[in-house]
Amino acid sequence: MNIVYLLLGGNLGNSKKIFKHAIQMLGITVGPVSHSSSLYESQPWGFKHKNNFINQALKVSTNLSPIQILNACLLVEKQLGRIRVKADNYQARIIDIDILLYNTEIINDKDLIIPHLHLHNRRFALLPLSEIASNQIHPKFDKTIAQLLYSCSDDSNVCKL
Repeated sequence: MNIVYLLLGGNLGNSKKIFKHAIQMLGITVGPVSHSSSLYESQPWGFKHKNNFINQALKVSTNLSPIQILNACLLVEKQLGRIRVKADNYQARIIDIDILLYNTEIINDKDLIIPHLHLHNRRFALLPLSEIASNQIHPKFDKTIAQLLYSCSDDSNVCKL
């Protein structure tokens, strides 16, 4: 059995309701969700928008490969109303599901990078992840999630809801 950590994010629509549906769908398509963090609110990262983001980290047990998980996450996003637009910048969205960690593997594929490329730089991802996996080791940096959160240079305000 594999362990994957996912991050839900969104700033359009009723994120709490959308996340609830996403968790149910991921439980069916990826595997049982054994832990979920609290919800966290933060300002958009990398762009400006009037709506703040809501984020939540999930721990999921799965038999799927990383690419199968990616495809399942993309399908869930689409079923929940996300329309992906080709753009060079970040945008508001109804739902985003990122793969943060998969076991202790490092994957550098053209379609998938695990651990998530920016995880160590994003307080809005580290804070919910540290709530459910503070001692999990980041395989690229050989530090725990708690250590990465402590040393994170992102000083954005992230509040537990």
